[in-house]
Amino acid sequence: MQRNVKSLIGFTMGATDGEIGKVVEFYFDDETWTIRYLIVKTGSWLTGRKVLIAPSALKEPDWENKSFPVNLTKEQVKHSPDIDTEMPVSRQHELALYEHYSWPYSARIGTGFYGAMGMLGMVESRIPFEESIAARNFGDGAGDPHLRSTSEVKGSELHTIDGEIGEIEDLIIDDTNWSIHFLVVDTGKWLPGKKVLIAPKWVKEAKWDSYKFYTDIPTDAIKESPEYDLSEPLPPNFEPDLYRYYGKSIGK
Repeated sequence: MQRNVKSLIGFTMGATDGEIGKVVEFYFDDETWTIRYLIVKTGSWLTGRKVLIAPSALKEPDWENKSFPVNLTKEQVKHSPDIDTEMPVSRQHELALYEHYSWPYSARIGTGFYGAMGMLGMVESRIPFEESIAARNFGDGAGDPHLRSTSEVKGSELHTIDGEIGEIEDLIIDDTNWSIHFLVVDTGKWLPGKKVLIAPKWVKEAKWDSYKFYTDIPTDAIKESPEYDLSEPLPPNFEPDLYRYYGKSIGK
């Protein structure tokens, strides 16, 4: 199912022997638009520290009780590498995390797979971010320039070929593979109260230094596009209908 990030903030993350803390943010890869980490703020048992948990650690989510069970113990989390989430996360930090938790990653490009417990059970799927951990080398202590926080995107401007059309308010992810399917765009300055969806693949340029995104979709097409209700889950036919509306292919 596709869910907006805002609805997942505040979910409890539970270890096999008790509660770890609350989800406060997500990190994603800006090349693959895939969630790489859930950022969890621990409770008083770990002095409110923030820890990074990869989606591969998740078990079957408890959507009704807003909980993400994980196949980790509190002791494992307690002794995990202490990473300052306010600073760039380096490749060395990521490798330390994977080694501590024994999360799988590929040593060579094109060979990495993992099995993750999702809503469809054990799913074998490609993990671009795990391959990138082993393949990228940004220098000692350098942060991965492709690792972005979801909060960093919010408020970014979306520009069409005709000019600015709105600001990115949220992101929509697929909870089976943790890929980002859509950007939620608030067109409030031009179309009060209307929110529309734009797929990341339709973004032709992203200027992260100025937080501006550019798409080749005309302004008028976005103005007349199907409206999105942030408080409701996406209807089953919304995504294919939206692609057809813009004359896009889901596979491209």
